[in-house]
Amino acid sequence: MIIIVKNGTPVDEVTRISKELRDAWGVTVEKSVGKHKVILGLVGDTATIDPLQVQNSSPWIEQVLRVERPFKRASREFRHGEASEVVVPTPNGSVYIGEQHPVVLVAGPCSVENEAMIVETAKRVKAAGAKFLRGGAYKPRTSPYAFQGYGESALDLLAAAREATGLGIITELMDAADLPALSRVADVIQVGARNMQNFSLLKKVGAQDKPVLIKRGMSATIDEWLMAAEYILAAGNPNVILCERGIRTFDAKYVRNTLDLSVIPVLRKLTHLPIMIDPSHGTGNSEYVAPMAMASLAAGADSLMIEVHPNPTKALSDGPQSLTPEKFDRLVQEMSVLGKVIGRWSEPEKQRALVASV
Repeated sequence: MIIIVKNGTPVDEVTRISKELRDAWGVTVEKSVGKHKVILGLVGDTATIDPLQVQNSSPWIEQVLRVERPFKRASREFRHGEASEVVVPTPNGSVYIGEQHPVVLVAGPCSVENEAMIVETAKRVKAAGAKFLRGGAYKPRTSPYAFQGYGESALDLLAAAREATGLGIITELMDAADLPALSRVADVIQVGARNMQNFSLLKKVGAQDKPVLIKRGMSATIDEWLMAAEYILAAGNPNVILCERGIRTFDAKYVRNTLDLSVIPVLRKLTHLPIMIDPSHGTGNSEYVAPMAMASLAAGADSLMIEVHPNPTKALSDGPQSLTPEKFDRLVQEMSVLGKVIGRWSEPEKQRALVASV
């Protein structure tokens, strides 16, 4: 259930209403301040609450609505139709991710291999316009014999890349025991597709303050995905980003996964959370990454995650789907044309400097 408070309601009155609701009904009351409205979200057993009774309890209450979705905090209704934004502090300044902001680019290799490689890649993707470096220190692999990542030592290499470039860091958490070490380096903590329904892990990342990127499970429905996000939100962390990375369907002959771009307008209707698309995992083939990245941009994605490696043929993991820095440069230039048309593009620093000097 959500309660829409009238514009101009004093803060003390909002606090009083919240306390009365908690005391009377034993629910949790969460305040959401939007651009035009203050909304109180009631979480708990609201089935016996009479909306009309709540409506008449205060002249400051404009409207009372029931949220029918099982994912209450993640639902669009919970913010009365307004989109949320995730603000990530980085060494280069705060980055805003959400539908009211320019598209945010995330790029880097599947795995962190050595310091020279990760720092070189970070510099190249930053020059092209990326705001975040992605790179795996801990790698979930189908085969126990495949490269699993270098673990905590790779986190030190990501920290070196962050120091050299000022990029934000996005890296995957597999085990809650690694959370303290990973949090010291990561600006955004990634929960991978295989852990989307690892509910104990979701509760752990929900109880800490860093933003969380949650990838859709390979066979997960949209409701299951949003309920996974609900775990994080319910644990107290409001900064959640959804990432579509392809789902498993019946034809894996030509592409690694089926990239579900129809999920973008569906999520826009269902949830207020920002949406990221990963065309690299979604296709598994570097040849298809560019067209699907362009399609994601056109469909309304808030962010794109693209794998970039200086020498994909020698990558320790996911080389076939990785772009070279040169191909990533060209892709960003192509996306900038479309991005400007739809009003969701911000020029990288080197381009702004070039324009200013002319």
